[in-house]
Amino acid sequence: MTIAPPRPRAGHAAQVVGFRTGNEMAALSAKQIDFHLMGYYPITPSTEIAELLDEMKAAGEHDIVMVPADGEHGAAGICYGAATGGGRVFNATSSQGLLYSLEQLPVQSGTRYPMLLDLATRAVSGPLNIRGDHSDVYYALNTGWLIFMARDPQAVYDLNLIALRVAERADVRLPAIMAFDGFFTSHQKRRVSSFADDATVQDWLGPVPETVTALDPRHPVTIGAYMNDPDLINNKYQLERAMDAAAAALPEVFAEYAALSGRRYDPVDLYRMDDAEVAVFLLNSAAETAKDVADRLRTEGVRAGVVSPNVIRPFPAAAIRAALRGVRAVVLGERSCSYGAHGANLSHEVKSALQDDPENRTLCLSRVYGLGGRDFYAEDAEAFFRLALAAAERGAVEVPFDYYGVEPGDPATPRPHRGAPPLTREEMTTGLLQVQPGPNGRLEVEAPPYWQLAAKPKRLLPGHGACPGCGVFPALDQFLRGIEGDVVVLYQTGCAMVVTTGYPYTSHRISYVHNLFQNGAAALSGLVEMFHERVRRGELPAGEDITFVMVTGDGGMDIGMGAAIGAALRNHGMIVVEYDNQGYMNTGSQLSYSTPLGHLTSTSHVGPAELGKAFHHKDTPQIMAATNIPYVFTGVEGYPDDILAKAAKAQWYAKHQGTAYGKLLISCPLNWKTEDRAGVEIVQAAVDSCFFPLYEIERGVTHITYDPEPIGRRVPVADWLKLMGKTKHLGRPGDDETLALIEAEVERRWQRLKAKDEHPLL
Repeated sequence: MTIAPPRPRAGHAAQVVGFRTGNEMAALSAKQIDFHLMGYYPITPSTEIAELLDEMKAAGEHDIVMVPADGEHGAAGICYGAATGGGRVFNATSSQGLLYSLEQLPVQSGTRYPMLLDLATRAVSGPLNIRGDHSDVYYALNTGWLIFMARDPQAVYDLNLIALRVAERADVRLPAIMAFDGFFTSHQKRRVSSFADDATVQDWLGPVPETVTALDPRHPVTIGAYMNDPDLINNKYQLERAMDAAAAALPEVFAEYAALSGRRYDPVDLYRMDDAEVAVFLLNSAAETAKDVADRLRTEGVRAGVVSPNVIRPFPAAAIRAALRGVRAVVLGERSCSYGAHGANLSHEVKSALQDDPENRTLCLSRVYGLGGRDFYAEDAEAFFRLALAAAERGAVEVPFDYYGVEPGDPATPRPHRGAPPLTREEMTTGLLQVQPGPNGRLEVEAPPYWQLAAKPKRLLPGHGACPGCGVFPALDQFLRGIEGDVVVLYQTGCAMVVTTGYPYTSHRISYVHNLFQNGAAALSGLVEMFHERVRRGELPAGEDITFVMVTGDGGMDIGMGAAIGAALRNHGMIVVEYDNQGYMNTGSQLSYSTPLGHLTSTSHVGPAELGKAFHHKDTPQIMAATNIPYVFTGVEGYPDDILAKAAKAQWYAKHQGTAYGKLLISCPLNWKTEDRAGVEIVQAAVDSCFFPLYEIERGVTHITYDPEPIGRRVPVADWLKLMGKTKHLGRPGDDETLALIEAEVERRWQRLKAKDEHPLL
């Protein structure tokens, strides 16, 4: 949204005024910088940055190469590799995404390749929480990256430009993080200004500085060499000197940007600190709330001020010492904690800075607040000021460190009602499903019609928060009805996890464990082996028998593929079930590697310069089959008897031979852009078009379990695609090529599958 431009100021570049969020300003600044490449992976609340940039690219507004990674670790590697090529590189992430890429960060700073990483800060799991605090950015304090902090959408835009300018200086050459509060800043709109012409930004930044690059064959180089003592300590000393150079350069760059834009920044934002007797030290958006309270307290005769760094790496120790020299007491409020250290990281750094000043007598109180995105209101800021006032009046600090805003539980409060009693092994063992090896090497399943199992209790209760028409839970219910006896489930992060476990309630009547996208299969394999070892040691009841099932989806077999393959190669006795909704739906329908070619998602837009996802979908069942696990299968909700039989086989193989893997195609009406009730029809068409064939691979041998061709039910792929709003553009004039590529790939995979079905060894 654009508002009338402001009056031009003498000496300042032309600007326009708008009403935008922090994420929008991050994307706008990236577009105007014109980075060479962005490597990215979706994670709330930073995902919108990549979505907006992809939308702009589809419209032909920039030429940044957008590379969707298999996970944040991969995204960080993509960015590092690109940076060694000598161009400008951008990324955006949050929370666990930063932690997953963490080991890559010191590699980039240690080899001195600049880039820019926007961090929409978010609580670090576990338990899982997607709201904004600073527990992620604190993990980056020791990585050797510059770290800028933006308190509002305007600062997001400005500090992106400033951070890159500092990072690329010849005496600095370090990567930079620009952090802003998830949801508080990333999604809240504010009045902002931006340069009217992209060239203004690019001219101010100048050309990409020349550096050592891997793309000059006439001058070969070795990047990231192995270092012995004393070379490594010298390398780290140089990095420290680069931080010193950045600290020295900041005032100059801030002044240059002020001359260009009319907006002045300093290493530390000081508000009414000239004569302050009490102060609060806060990062980012909370500082803005405290400023209003400081104004009000001033009317009461309280000389209150606010200290808020714009940069925390390099740490502005001298500026903080100077700001607090005349302050009697300060509350150091932080949205993170260094557990067991009696204060969060920056509290200790502020105290250390003050200790180096012999003239300083400021009393410091450290308080952790706002974890998990808890709001920080004016009343909270006033409480901080009152704490400082009380300490100043006493001349001493009674409680140096504490949490603020904790609500203690009441031991007399009863535990949350379970909602349903635990399931017994007897009621989950019907005896109606019989599995035994057949003479041809395949298992033979004797199963009743699906309706006969209707009385079997649900392991997953209704009442969860899934979208109307979501196909996850009908398909999982069908699958779990084919499993006899006790079950323990592990869910990776995703829609199915989020909508069934909102604390303090759960939809699960069986034991449930959650682990992150990238490591679910590893976690479940550890649980499986612990179970067997405790049984062997006699620590669990004799005869205890549990089936272990991992439920994954929403891209979990992208970022979690390595752990899944590792578990499969080790061949643990467990079942991996993937619900395939063709995207990262839990974060807002971004493309995943299961998204088919040409499909519209929020990171594969359709426009003059882009026609949906640019590459074919991953054939996960075939990948898992290549690990030589004993059983692989596919299924859909519309064939419940087929799912029952395959579930029973998967359980048998998990009990007797090792890992089983199954992929269930499920509908996602919200993100497929269809009616809620259309799911069964769409997945049926996917099967009848042979896009999603039903088959199983037992001990390496393939068997098609449903062939639409002999019974005259084969339909063109186009008939399936036209049922979904996300593919309505395919086949229209000017886009016949994409449809032809999809049809050719579907046919190629189908013919290969038929060939395997006909071969006794494949």
